[in-house]
Amino acid sequence: MNLPRQITTRLRGFSSVANEPSKRTVKSFDEIPGPRGPLGLGNLYQYIPGIGRYSFDELHRSGEDKYRQYGSIVRETMVPGQDIVWLYEPDDVATVLDDRTPGMYPSRRSHTALEKYRKDRPNVYRTAGLLPTNGAEWWKIRSELQKGLSSPQNVRNFLPATDKITKEFVTRLRAQMEPGKSILIEDFMPLVSRLNLELICLLAFDVRLDSFSEEQMDPGSLSSRLMESAETTNSCILPTDQGFQLWRYFETPAYRRLRKAQEFMEKTAVELVSQKLLYFNEDQQRLASGEHGSKSLMEEYLRNPNLELNDIIGMASDLLLAGVHTTSYTTAFALYHLGLHGATAQDRLYREAKKILPDPRENRIGAAVLGSEASYCRAVLKETLRLNPISIGVGRILNRDHVLGGYQVPRGTVIVTQNMISCRQEAYFRDPQLFLPERWMRESKEPVHPHLVLPFGHGMRSCIARRLAEQSMLVLLLRLIRSFEIEWAGTVPMDVKTKLINQPDQPIRLRMKARTS
Repeated sequence: MNLPRQITTRLRGFSSVANEPSKRTVKSFDEIPGPRGPLGLGNLYQYIPGIGRYSFDELHRSGEDKYRQYGSIVRETMVPGQDIVWLYEPDDVATVLDDRTPGMYPSRRSHTALEKYRKDRPNVYRTAGLLPTNGAEWWKIRSELQKGLSSPQNVRNFLPATDKITKEFVTRLRAQMEPGKSILIEDFMPLVSRLNLELICLLAFDVRLDSFSEEQMDPGSLSSRLMESAETTNSCILPTDQGFQLWRYFETPAYRRLRKAQEFMEKTAVELVSQKLLYFNEDQQRLASGEHGSKSLMEEYLRNPNLELNDIIGMASDLLLAGVHTTSYTTAFALYHLGLHGATAQDRLYREAKKILPDPRENRIGAAVLGSEASYCRAVLKETLRLNPISIGVGRILNRDHVLGGYQVPRGTVIVTQNMISCRQEAYFRDPQLFLPERWMRESKEPVHPHLVLPFGHGMRSCIARRLAEQSMLVLLLRLIRSFEIEWAGTVPMDVKTKLINQPDQPIRLRMKARTS
Protein backbone atom coordinates (compact mmCIF):
# COMPACT_ATOMS: atom_id res chain seq x y z
CA MET A 1 0.00 0.00 0.00
CA ASN A 2 1.39 3.38 -0.95
CA LEU A 3 0.87 5.92 1.82
CA PRO A 4 0.81 9.67 1.08
CA ARG A 5 4.19 11.29 1.46
CA GLN A 6 3.02 13.46 4.36
CA ILE A 7 1.80 10.45 6.34
CA THR A 8 4.99 8.47 5.78
CA THR A 9 6.97 11.50 6.95
CA ARG A 10 4.93 11.63 10.14
CA LEU A 11 5.39 7.92 10.72
CA ARG A 12 9.12 7.81 10.10
CA GLY A 13 9.89 8.62 13.75
CA PHE A 14 8.45 5.29 14.88
CA SER A 15 11.39 3.40 13.37
CA SER A 16 14.42 3.36 15.60
CA VAL A 17 16.53 1.73 12.90
CA ALA A 18 15.83 3.89 9.86
CA ASN A 19 17.28 7.02 11.45
CA GLU A 20 20.37 5.32 12.87
CA PRO A 21 23.38 6.65 10.95
CA SER A 22 26.31 4.41 10.20
CA LYS A 23 29.58 5.24 11.91
CA ARG A 24 31.01 6.46 8.62
CA THR A 25 28.37 9.21 8.33
CA VAL A 26 28.58 10.53 11.91
CA LYS A 27 29.89 14.09 11.98
CA SER A 28 31.74 15.82 14.76
CA PHE A 29 30.23 18.06 17.45
CA ASP A 30 31.92 21.10 15.90
CA GLU A 31 30.07 20.49 12.64
CA ILE A 32 26.60 20.90 14.18
CA PRO A 33 25.10 23.97 12.49
CA GLY A 34 24.01 26.95 14.55
CA PRO A 35 24.93 30.46 15.68
CA ARG A 36 28.25 30.91 17.47
CA GLY A 37 28.32 34.72 17.54
CA PRO A 38 30.98 37.01 16.02
CA LEU A 39 34.45 35.44 16.24
CA GLY A 40 32.94 32.57 18.22
CA LEU A 41 32.35 34.87 21.21
CA GLY A 42 28.79 33.73 21.68
CA ASN A 43 25.27 34.58 20.62
CA LEU A 44 24.06 36.00 23.93
CA TYR A 45 24.13 39.54 22.52
CA GLN A 46 21.26 38.54 20.22
CA TYR A 47 19.03 38.29 23.32
CA ILE A 48 19.84 41.79 24.64
CA PRO A 49 16.74 44.03 24.35
CA GLY A 50 17.13 46.73 21.72
CA ILE A 51 20.27 45.13 20.27
CA GLY A 52 19.62 41.52 19.29
CA ARG A 53 16.98 39.87 17.13
CA TYR A 54 15.86 37.42 19.82
CA SER A 55 14.28 37.67 23.26
CA PHE A 56 14.12 35.36 26.25
CA ASP A 57 10.41 36.25 26.31
CA GLU A 58 9.98 34.85 22.78
CA LEU A 59 12.03 31.66 22.74
CA HIS A 60 9.42 29.98 20.55
CA ARG A 61 10.08 32.59 17.83
CA SER A 62 13.85 32.20 18.04
CA GLY A 63 13.36 28.42 18.08
CA GLU A 64 11.28 28.53 14.91
CA ASP A 65 13.84 30.82 13.26
CA LYS A 66 16.73 28.47 14.06
CA TYR A 67 14.75 25.46 12.86
CA ARG A 68 14.11 27.15 9.50
CA GLN A 69 17.70 28.32 9.22
CA TYR A 70 19.71 25.35 10.49
CA GLY A 71 17.49 22.25 10.60
CA SER A 72 16.46 19.68 13.19
CA ILE A 73 19.56 19.97 15.40
CA VAL A 74 21.13 23.31 16.30
CA ARG A 75 24.18 24.13 18.40
CA GLU A 76 24.07 27.63 19.87
CA THR A 77 27.03 29.10 21.74
CA MET A 78 25.66 31.54 24.32
CA VAL A 79 29.07 32.57 25.68
CA PRO A 80 32.43 30.85 25.11
CA GLY A 81 32.31 27.44 26.76
CA GLN A 82 28.52 27.45 27.21
CA ASP A 83 26.66 25.68 24.41
CA ILE A 84 23.05 24.61 24.08
CA VAL A 85 22.02 21.95 21.58
CA TRP A 86 18.39 22.42 20.48
CA LEU A 87 16.61 19.25 19.28
CA TYR A 88 13.50 19.20 17.05
CA GLU A 89 13.45 15.63 15.74
CA PRO A 90 11.37 13.37 18.07
CA ASP A 91 13.65 10.36 17.53
CA ASP A 92 16.55 12.42 18.85
CA VAL A 93 14.38 13.61 21.72
CA ALA A 94 13.62 9.97 22.53
CA THR A 95 17.33 9.09 22.49
CA VAL A 96 18.06 11.75 25.09
CA LEU A 97 15.02 11.37 27.35
CA ASP A 98 14.99 7.57 27.33
CA ASP A 99 18.65 7.29 28.28
CA ARG A 100 19.11 4.71 31.03
CA THR A 101 22.83 4.92 31.74
CA PRO A 102 23.45 2.59 34.72
CA GLY A 103 24.04 4.43 37.97
CA MET A 104 23.08 7.81 36.49
CA TYR A 105 20.00 9.97 37.01
CA PRO A 106 18.49 12.42 34.50
CA SER A 107 20.14 15.80 34.99
CA ARG A 108 19.47 19.31 33.79
CA ARG A 109 20.82 22.82 34.19
CA SER A 110 17.98 24.97 35.43
CA HIS A 111 17.03 27.26 38.32
CA THR A 112 20.71 27.91 39.05
CA ALA A 113 20.05 31.21 40.85
CA LEU A 114 17.38 29.53 42.98
CA GLU A 115 19.99 26.89 43.82
CA LYS A 116 22.40 29.58 45.04
CA TYR A 117 19.68 31.28 47.08
CA ARG A 118 18.80 28.07 48.92
CA LYS A 119 22.37 26.86 49.41
CA ASP A 120 23.16 30.23 50.98
CA ARG A 121 20.48 29.46 53.59
CA PRO A 122 21.43 26.09 55.14
CA ASN A 123 19.45 26.99 58.25
CA VAL A 124 16.25 26.67 56.16
CA TYR A 125 17.07 24.21 53.35
CA ARG A 126 18.99 20.93 53.42
CA THR A 127 19.20 20.82 49.61
CA ALA A 128 18.37 23.21 46.78
CA GLY A 129 15.14 21.28 46.18
CA LEU A 130 13.72 19.29 43.28
CA LEU A 131 14.05 21.94 40.58
CA PRO A 132 17.84 22.57 40.40
CA THR A 133 19.26 19.49 42.16
CA ASN A 134 20.79 16.59 40.20
CA GLY A 135 22.23 13.12 40.77
CA ALA A 136 21.72 10.81 43.74
CA GLU A 137 20.87 13.78 45.98
CA TRP A 138 17.95 14.65 43.70
CA TRP A 139 16.64 11.07 43.61
CA LYS A 140 16.85 10.76 47.39
CA ILE A 141 14.33 13.55 47.90
CA ARG A 142 12.32 12.93 44.72
CA SER A 143 11.69 9.27 45.58
CA GLU A 144 10.22 10.28 48.94
CA LEU A 145 8.30 13.40 47.92
CA GLN A 146 6.59 11.71 44.98
CA LYS A 147 4.93 9.12 47.21
CA GLY A 148 2.09 11.48 48.02
CA LEU A 149 1.59 12.52 44.40
CA SER A 150 2.53 9.75 41.98
CA SER A 151 -0.13 7.20 42.97
CA PRO A 152 -3.41 7.66 41.06
CA GLN A 153 -5.31 6.68 44.22
CA ASN A 154 -3.56 9.35 46.28
CA VAL A 155 -4.49 11.99 43.71
CA ARG A 156 -8.10 10.76 43.55
CA ASN A 157 -8.34 11.32 47.30
CA PHE A 158 -8.04 15.05 46.60
CA LEU A 159 -10.85 15.07 44.02
CA PRO A 160 -13.78 15.80 46.39
CA ALA A 161 -12.03 18.89 47.82
CA THR A 162 -10.99 20.02 44.33
CA ASP A 163 -14.54 19.69 43.02
CA LYS A 164 -16.00 21.47 46.06
CA ILE A 165 -13.77 24.53 45.75
CA THR A 166 -14.20 24.66 41.96
CA LYS A 167 -17.98 24.48 42.39
CA GLU A 168 -17.79 27.42 44.83
CA PHE A 169 -15.80 29.35 42.23
CA VAL A 170 -18.39 28.72 39.50
CA THR A 171 -21.24 29.65 41.85
CA ARG A 172 -19.51 32.93 42.64
CA LEU A 173 -19.20 33.66 38.91
CA ARG A 174 -22.88 32.87 38.29
CA ALA A 175 -23.91 35.25 41.07
CA GLN A 176 -22.40 38.15 39.08
CA MET A 177 -24.63 37.50 36.05
CA GLU A 178 -28.18 38.47 35.26
CA PRO A 179 -30.32 35.76 33.66
CA GLY A 180 -30.06 35.80 29.87
CA LYS A 181 -27.33 38.44 29.81
CA SER A 182 -23.61 38.06 29.19
CA ILE A 183 -20.83 39.82 31.05
CA LEU A 184 -17.41 40.86 29.79
CA ILE A 185 -14.52 39.82 31.99
CA GLU A 186 -11.53 41.95 31.05
CA ASP A 187 -9.01 39.46 32.43
CA PHE A 188 -9.95 36.00 33.68
CA MET A 189 -6.35 35.18 34.65
CA PRO A 190 -6.33 36.70 38.17
CA LEU A 191 -9.53 34.82 38.97
CA VAL A 192 -8.29 31.40 37.85
CA SER A 193 -4.91 32.05 39.52
CA ARG A 194 -6.66 32.72 42.82
CA LEU A 195 -8.65 29.53 42.40
CA ASN A 196 -5.50 27.48 41.82
CA LEU A 197 -3.74 29.11 44.77
CA GLU A 198 -6.74 28.22 46.94
CA LEU A 199 -6.57 24.62 45.69
CA ILE A 200 -2.82 24.29 46.27
CA CYS A 201 -3.04 25.63 49.82
CA LEU A 202 -5.93 23.34 50.71
CA LEU A 203 -4.49 20.18 49.13
CA ALA A 204 -0.92 20.79 50.28
CA PHE A 205 -1.45 22.43 53.68
CA ASP A 206 -5.13 21.86 54.52
CA VAL A 207 -5.52 25.65 54.72
CA ARG A 208 -8.17 27.89 53.15
CA LEU A 209 -6.79 31.32 52.23
CA ASP A 210 -10.21 32.69 51.24
CA SER A 211 -8.49 34.12 48.18
CA PHE A 212 -11.70 35.72 46.88
CA SER A 213 -12.52 37.60 50.08
CA GLU A 214 -12.38 41.38 50.06
CA GLU A 215 -9.32 41.30 52.30
CA GLN A 216 -7.40 38.84 50.10
CA MET A 217 -8.29 40.69 46.89
CA ASP A 218 -6.18 43.61 48.15
CA PRO A 219 -2.81 43.89 46.30
CA GLY A 220 -0.92 43.71 49.60
CA SER A 221 -2.65 40.56 50.86
CA LEU A 222 -1.02 37.19 51.40
CA SER A 223 -2.61 35.58 48.32
CA SER A 224 -1.85 38.56 46.06
CA ARG A 225 1.78 38.68 47.15
CA LEU A 226 2.19 34.92 46.77
CA MET A 227 0.98 35.04 43.16
CA GLU A 228 3.21 38.03 42.43
CA SER A 229 6.26 36.40 44.04
CA ALA A 230 5.80 33.18 42.06
CA GLU A 231 5.51 35.11 38.80
CA THR A 232 8.57 37.22 39.63
CA THR A 233 10.67 34.15 40.46
CA ASN A 234 9.68 32.34 37.28
CA SER A 235 10.43 35.42 35.14
CA CYS A 236 13.97 35.59 36.60
CA ILE A 237 14.96 31.96 35.97
CA LEU A 238 15.88 32.10 32.26
CA PRO A 239 17.85 35.40 32.42
CA THR A 240 19.88 34.12 35.39
CA ASP A 241 20.43 30.65 33.90
CA GLN A 242 22.04 32.00 30.72
CA GLY A 243 25.15 34.02 30.03
CA PHE A 244 27.98 34.98 32.36
CA GLN A 245 25.93 34.54 35.57
CA LEU A 246 27.40 37.62 37.21
CA TRP A 247 24.94 37.17 40.07
CA ARG A 248 27.32 34.53 41.43
CA TYR A 249 29.79 37.34 42.26
CA PHE A 250 27.53 40.28 43.11
CA GLU A 251 23.79 40.88 43.35
CA THR A 252 22.44 41.75 39.92
CA PRO A 253 18.96 43.31 39.48
CA ALA A 254 17.50 39.99 38.29
CA TYR A 255 18.94 38.09 41.26
CA ARG A 256 17.71 40.79 43.67
CA ARG A 257 14.17 40.42 42.35
CA LEU A 258 14.39 36.64 42.70
CA ARG A 259 15.81 36.88 46.22
CA LYS A 260 13.10 39.22 47.47
CA ALA A 261 10.34 37.11 45.91
CA GLN A 262 11.79 33.93 47.38
CA GLU A 263 12.17 35.46 50.83
CA PHE A 264 8.42 36.09 50.94
CA MET A 265 7.53 32.64 49.58
CA GLU A 266 9.95 31.01 52.00
CA LYS A 267 8.47 32.91 54.96
CA THR A 268 4.98 31.80 53.94
CA ALA A 269 6.07 28.17 53.42
CA VAL A 270 7.74 28.07 56.86
CA GLU A 271 4.61 29.50 58.49
CA LEU A 272 2.29 27.03 56.75
CA VAL A 273 4.48 24.01 57.58
CA SER A 274 4.92 25.20 61.16
CA GLN A 275 1.18 25.61 61.54
CA LYS A 276 0.61 22.09 60.23
CA LEU A 277 3.33 20.76 62.55
CA LEU A 278 1.75 22.50 65.54
CA TYR A 279 -1.57 20.71 65.06
CA PHE A 280 -0.15 17.53 63.54
CA ASN A 281 -0.95 15.14 66.40
CA GLU A 282 -4.45 16.56 66.74
CA ASP A 283 -5.04 16.17 62.99
CA GLN A 284 -3.87 12.56 63.11
CA GLN A 285 -6.38 11.80 65.86
CA ARG A 286 -9.18 13.41 63.86
CA LEU A 287 -8.10 11.47 60.76
CA ALA A 288 -8.16 8.19 62.67
CA SER A 289 -11.62 8.94 64.05
CA GLY A 290 -13.00 9.81 60.61
CA GLU A 291 -13.65 13.48 61.44
CA HIS A 292 -10.93 14.64 59.06
CA GLY A 293 -11.61 14.11 55.35
CA SER A 294 -8.25 13.25 53.80
CA LYS A 295 -4.59 13.80 54.55
CA SER A 296 -2.96 16.88 53.07
CA LEU A 297 0.39 16.51 51.33
CA MET A 298 2.16 18.07 54.31
CA GLU A 299 0.60 15.46 56.61
CA GLU A 300 1.90 12.73 54.29
CA TYR A 301 5.37 14.24 54.36
CA LEU A 302 5.44 14.85 58.13
CA ARG A 303 4.58 11.17 58.67
CA ASN A 304 7.50 10.08 56.45
CA PRO A 305 10.57 9.23 58.61
CA ASN A 306 12.86 9.58 55.59
CA LEU A 307 12.08 13.27 55.14
CA GLU A 308 13.60 16.04 57.24
CA LEU A 309 11.73 19.23 58.04
CA ASN A 310 14.09 21.15 55.72
CA ASP A 311 13.04 18.90 52.81
CA ILE A 312 9.38 19.54 53.54
CA ILE A 313 9.87 23.32 53.64
CA GLY A 314 11.67 23.13 50.29
CA MET A 315 8.82 21.13 48.77
CA ALA A 316 6.27 23.56 50.21
CA SER A 317 8.12 26.43 48.55
CA ASP A 318 8.27 24.52 45.25
CA LEU A 319 4.51 23.84 45.33
CA LEU A 320 3.76 27.52 45.88
CA LEU A 321 6.20 28.42 43.09
CA ALA A 322 5.13 25.91 40.44
CA GLY A 323 1.59 24.98 41.42
CA VAL A 324 -0.34 28.14 40.60
CA HIS A 325 0.69 29.62 37.28
CA THR A 326 1.34 26.39 35.34
CA THR A 327 -2.28 25.27 35.72
CA SER A 328 -3.65 28.81 35.41
CA TYR A 329 -1.86 29.52 32.12
CA THR A 330 -2.87 26.16 30.63
CA THR A 331 -6.50 26.74 31.63
CA ALA A 332 -6.35 30.20 30.06
CA PHE A 333 -5.05 28.78 26.77
CA ALA A 334 -7.80 26.15 26.81
CA LEU A 335 -10.48 28.82 27.31
CA TYR A 336 -8.97 30.86 24.48
CA HIS A 337 -9.28 27.92 22.08
CA LEU A 338 -12.73 26.93 23.31
CA GLY A 339 -13.88 30.56 23.10
CA LEU A 340 -12.85 30.68 19.45
CA HIS A 341 -14.50 27.35 18.61
CA GLY A 342 -17.87 27.64 20.33
CA ALA A 343 -19.87 25.87 17.64
CA THR A 344 -17.55 22.88 17.49
CA ALA A 345 -15.18 22.06 20.36
CA GLN A 346 -17.03 24.01 23.06
CA ASP A 347 -20.40 22.61 22.05
CA ARG A 348 -19.13 19.03 22.13
CA LEU A 349 -17.49 19.59 25.51
CA TYR A 350 -20.75 21.08 26.82
CA ARG A 351 -22.68 17.99 25.76
CA GLU A 352 -20.16 15.79 27.55
CA ALA A 353 -20.22 17.98 30.67
CA LYS A 354 -24.03 17.93 30.73
CA LYS A 355 -24.02 14.12 30.81
CA ILE A 356 -21.54 14.16 33.68
CA LEU A 357 -23.31 16.99 35.54
CA PRO A 358 -27.05 16.91 34.72
CA ASP A 359 -27.58 19.30 37.65
CA PRO A 360 -24.28 21.13 38.29
CA ARG A 361 -25.60 22.53 41.58
CA GLU A 362 -26.14 19.06 43.01
CA ASN A 363 -23.96 16.61 41.09
CA ARG A 364 -20.37 15.88 42.01
CA ILE A 365 -17.53 14.84 39.75
CA GLY A 366 -16.30 11.41 40.82
CA ALA A 367 -13.07 9.65 40.03
CA ALA A 368 -14.72 6.98 37.87
CA VAL A 369 -16.57 9.61 35.82
CA LEU A 370 -13.43 11.70 35.34
CA GLY A 371 -11.61 8.63 34.06
CA SER A 372 -14.15 7.09 31.71
CA GLU A 373 -16.73 9.70 30.73
CA ALA A 374 -14.60 12.82 30.32
CA SER A 375 -12.74 11.62 27.21
CA TYR A 376 -13.43 14.74 25.16
CA CYS A 377 -12.42 17.03 28.00
CA ARG A 378 -9.13 15.13 28.18
CA ALA A 379 -8.75 15.56 24.41
CA VAL A 380 -9.35 19.32 24.78
CA LEU A 381 -6.66 19.51 27.45
CA LYS A 382 -4.17 17.46 25.42
CA GLU A 383 -4.74 19.53 22.27
CA THR A 384 -4.30 22.70 24.30
CA LEU A 385 -0.99 21.37 25.62
CA ARG A 386 0.11 20.42 22.09
CA LEU A 387 -0.33 23.98 20.86
CA ASN A 388 0.48 25.75 24.12
CA PRO A 389 2.69 23.53 26.28
CA ILE A 390 3.80 24.57 29.75
CA SER A 391 7.31 25.26 28.41
CA ILE A 392 9.03 25.17 25.02
CA GLY A 393 10.58 21.77 25.76
CA VAL A 394 12.60 19.62 28.15
CA GLY A 395 16.13 20.24 29.35
CA ARG A 396 18.80 17.62 30.00
CA ILE A 397 22.55 17.33 30.54
CA LEU A 398 23.83 14.30 28.64
CA ASN A 399 25.02 11.52 30.93
CA ARG A 400 27.03 9.92 28.12
CA ASP A 401 28.05 10.47 24.50
CA HIS A 402 25.21 10.21 21.98
CA VAL A 403 24.74 10.40 18.23
CA LEU A 404 21.98 12.94 17.60
CA GLY A 405 20.87 14.01 14.14
CA GLY A 406 23.95 12.34 12.68
CA TYR A 407 26.38 14.27 14.93
CA GLN A 408 28.52 13.08 17.82
CA VAL A 409 27.38 14.97 20.94
CA PRO A 410 29.61 14.53 24.01
CA ARG A 411 28.67 13.81 27.58
CA GLY A 412 27.97 16.96 29.62
CA THR A 413 26.32 18.85 26.75
CA VAL A 414 23.22 20.86 27.67
CA ILE A 415 20.26 19.72 25.55
CA VAL A 416 16.92 21.49 25.21
CA THR A 417 14.17 19.86 23.17
CA GLN A 418 11.96 22.07 21.02
CA ASN A 419 8.65 20.22 21.41
CA MET A 420 6.54 23.35 21.03
CA ILE A 421 7.98 24.02 17.58
CA SER A 422 7.90 20.37 16.49
CA CYS A 423 4.23 20.02 17.49
CA ARG A 424 3.34 22.75 15.00
CA GLN A 425 5.01 21.12 11.99
CA GLU A 426 3.15 19.39 9.14
CA ALA A 427 5.76 16.63 9.24
CA TYR A 428 4.21 15.38 12.48
CA PHE A 429 0.58 16.57 12.58
CA ARG A 430 -2.25 17.05 10.11
CA ASP A 431 -3.30 20.73 10.05
CA PRO A 432 -0.87 21.46 12.89
CA GLN A 433 -1.99 25.06 13.43
CA LEU A 434 -5.63 24.09 13.98
CA PHE A 435 -7.18 23.34 17.36
CA LEU A 436 -8.62 19.85 16.81
CA PRO A 437 -9.28 17.87 20.01
CA GLU A 438 -10.76 15.13 17.83
CA ARG A 439 -7.23 14.10 16.83
CA TRP A 440 -6.90 12.57 20.33
CA MET A 441 -10.24 10.74 20.38
CA ARG A 442 -10.13 6.98 20.01
CA GLU A 443 -12.38 6.86 16.92
CA SER A 444 -10.28 9.39 14.98
CA LYS A 445 -6.87 9.26 16.66
CA GLU A 446 -3.86 10.04 14.49
CA PRO A 447 -0.50 8.24 14.71
CA VAL A 448 1.68 10.50 16.85
CA HIS A 449 5.26 10.00 17.96
CA PRO A 450 5.23 9.47 21.76
CA HIS A 451 8.01 12.02 22.28
CA LEU A 452 6.26 14.98 20.66
CA VAL A 453 3.67 16.13 23.20
CA LEU A 454 5.54 16.24 26.52
CA PRO A 455 4.07 19.19 28.44
CA PHE A 456 4.98 17.75 31.84
CA GLY A 457 8.43 16.49 30.88
CA HIS A 458 9.31 12.81 30.61
CA GLY A 459 10.40 9.87 32.67
CA MET A 460 11.86 10.05 36.17
CA ARG A 461 12.19 13.82 35.94
CA SER A 462 8.65 14.56 34.78
CA CYS A 463 6.46 16.97 36.77
CA ILE A 464 5.91 15.50 40.21
CA ALA A 465 2.37 16.96 40.44
CA ARG A 466 1.23 16.11 36.91
CA ARG A 467 -1.78 14.01 37.91
CA LEU A 468 -2.93 16.57 40.45
CA ALA A 469 -2.65 19.41 37.91
CA GLU A 470 -4.52 17.47 35.22
CA GLN A 471 -7.28 16.55 37.65
CA SER A 472 -7.75 20.18 38.73
CA MET A 473 -7.87 21.46 35.15
CA LEU A 474 -10.33 18.79 33.99
CA VAL A 475 -12.69 19.58 36.87
CA LEU A 476 -12.54 23.31 36.15
CA LEU A 477 -13.11 22.93 32.39
CA LEU A 478 -16.07 20.61 32.92
CA ARG A 479 -17.73 22.89 35.45
CA LEU A 480 -17.06 26.11 33.51
CA ILE A 481 -18.33 24.86 30.16
CA ARG A 482 -21.29 23.13 31.82
CA SER A 483 -22.35 26.43 33.40
CA PHE A 484 -21.33 29.10 30.86
CA GLU A 485 -21.17 29.89 27.19
CA ILE A 486 -17.73 31.37 26.63
CA GLU A 487 -16.67 33.65 23.79
CA TRP A 488 -13.15 34.94 23.25
CA ALA A 489 -13.16 38.76 23.28
CA GLY A 490 -9.43 39.43 23.00
CA THR A 491 -7.01 39.76 20.12
CA VAL A 492 -6.54 36.87 17.66
CA PRO A 493 -4.16 35.13 17.57
CA MET A 494 -2.98 35.04 21.15
CA ASP A 495 0.77 34.51 21.46
CA VAL A 496 2.95 33.48 24.41
CA LYS A 497 5.68 34.95 26.57
CA THR A 498 8.31 32.32 27.41
CA LYS A 499 9.12 33.26 31.01
CA LEU A 500 10.36 29.74 31.84
CA ILE A 501 6.73 28.66 31.70
CA ASN A 502 4.69 29.88 28.75
CA GLN A 503 2.17 32.54 29.64
CA PRO A 504 -0.41 34.34 27.47
CA ASP A 505 0.83 37.57 25.95
CA GLN A 506 -2.43 39.42 26.66
CA PRO A 507 -5.27 39.56 29.19
CA ILE A 508 -7.73 36.65 29.08
CA ARG A 509 -10.70 38.67 27.86
CA LEU A 510 -13.85 36.56 27.88
CA ARG A 511 -17.53 37.18 27.31
CA MET A 512 -19.47 34.77 29.49
CA LYS A 513 -23.16 33.92 29.64
CA ALA A 514 -24.81 31.59 32.14
CA ARG A 515 -26.43 28.56 30.55
CA THR A 516 -30.11 28.02 31.30
CA SER A 517 -30.07 24.24 30.96
